[in-house]
Amino acid sequence: MKAAELFRRRIPYSEVAFAELVLWQLPGPLHGSAHSYKYRLAYVVNGVCVLRYDNESGKGDHRHFRDKESRYAFDGVDKLLASFQRDIERINREDSDS
Repeated sequence: MKAAELFRRRIPYSEVAFAELVLWQLPGPLHGSAHSYKYRLAYVVNGVCVLRYDNESGKGDHRHFRDKESRYAFDGVDKLLASFQRDIERINREDSDS
């Protein structure tokens, strides 16, 4: 099996914010991951990526939230998308409070 792109979407949230989601199904796991997906989910506000979930080879599953990077426990695509959406809502809520 070759790698297959499952989806690629750009979702506008406002005039200055958008999310870009890319997900691939791979023939086997990337080095550092225990699943056969390659993904990059990014939320960009005013030209700055403030949130990103990805799993680059050798680094495994992780999340960039503002200026901090942490490991992410991948437990399926649906949970990944839900976590990403929850973090977008948190960022928007925090930014509206300031």
